[in-house]
Amino acid sequence: MLDVTLIRTHPDQVRAALRKRAVAPDIPAFLTLDTAFREARTTVERLRGERRRISTEIAELRREGTPAGERTAAALPPTEELHATAKALTDELARAEARLVELGARHQEFLDALPNLPDDDVVAGGKECNQVVRTVGVPPDLGFQGRDHVRLAQELGLVDYLRGTALAGRGHWVYRGEGAALEWALLNHFLDAHRRAGYEFVLPPHLLTYEAGYTAGQFPKFADEVFRTDDDHFLLPTAETALVNLHRGETLDERELPRRYVAYTPCYRKESGSHRTAERGTLRGHQFNKVELFQFARPQDSDAAHLELLARAEELVAGLGLHHRVTKLAAGDTSPAQAKTYDVEVWLPSLGAYAEVSSVSNARAYQARRGGIRYRPAGGGKAAYVHTLNASGLATSRLLPAILEQYQRADGTVLVPEVLRRWGLPELLRPA
Repeated sequence: MLDVTLIRTHPDQVRAALRKRAVAPDIPAFLTLDTAFREARTTVERLRGERRRISTEIAELRREGTPAGERTAAALPPTEELHATAKALTDELARAEARLVELGARHQEFLDALPNLPDDDVVAGGKECNQVVRTVGVPPDLGFQGRDHVRLAQELGLVDYLRGTALAGRGHWVYRGEGAALEWALLNHFLDAHRRAGYEFVLPPHLLTYEAGYTAGQFPKFADEVFRTDDDHFLLPTAETALVNLHRGETLDERELPRRYVAYTPCYRKESGSHRTAERGTLRGHQFNKVELFQFARPQDSDAAHLELLARAEELVAGLGLHHRVTKLAAGDTSPAQAKTYDVEVWLPSLGAYAEVSSVSNARAYQARRGGIRYRPAGGGKAAYVHTLNASGLATSRLLPAILEQYQRADGTVLVPEVLRRWGLPELLRPA
């Protein structure tokens, strides 16, 4: 959520930043609403104060037990008059509170719909305006006509697409044999690396409440894009949604920051791939595995934390020996809750294109404001909102295709990256 004070004091700055996302909210109309809302709140507070004062006067008269008829006009009014005044105030207060609720709902609805402001160095536009920051290595020269990852996974007996569809419908698959072992090795390798770097391991629930989705910035706008239950819970689309809520409503000690977490979960998404080449196999599905990194940081440390998370994601991809690149997303391609995002993308020879395996994002105070997550300065002073950051560390459903295609050999075998063999995998994956 955006700071409403920023909207009040710098409306042109907010408009210009949101324009980079091609979002044009009616800021003048909101400012008019905001003024009316604050005036209504002041009116309610004044009426409540008057009602408390009159209630106190009535109580004092009752305690004194002084007959109403013995009081002069200069003294306290008779209790009958006070009761009449109190009733009139109660009626007026009820109308004022109803108006405050109505204005407050509209006020909150406007704020809830606003995305985060992109950082100043994030360019305007959509996906076509994304900027390649660096490319690591060169696309592998196989020296032969390579197979695509779908064919390789089937020939090697790693992924059973047909039975996955039979079990759960389109957009699902089953890892089998060495395919399941390869998937599990990737997850173990990532978790081991992050734990050694000091990240606390978390296994969160997969079913979350609406409030969790709201704090993450996914609700209300994207509430229909997740799998919902009958009791208003939903399956998490990413562990970020759970991790950002670990400290919802809390005020952390500055000396405890940064708080760094790593989680493993399956991720559940309503959207899935199609039969298009770019979305076949495990590239896009309703359920996939991901290791997620998350940090709660002081505002002055969040830029450095962002680069640290990016370095961690890159290091893992590089450690697998995969050709990849880093892209800074344009404002229109950045998630609404985030201020800046870098994508780490691996090369898929069969597509002649890159596929994202990690999004590394800084939400600034946007999520913290929605979730009421603050920190108290060590030297005292007013509590302030933390900054929240997340990174895929990493998603596996696109890494497996990249490994198969970049490490394939002419005889149909696939070399297993050396860092994964410690988890019981052979040097070569051979056709089943």
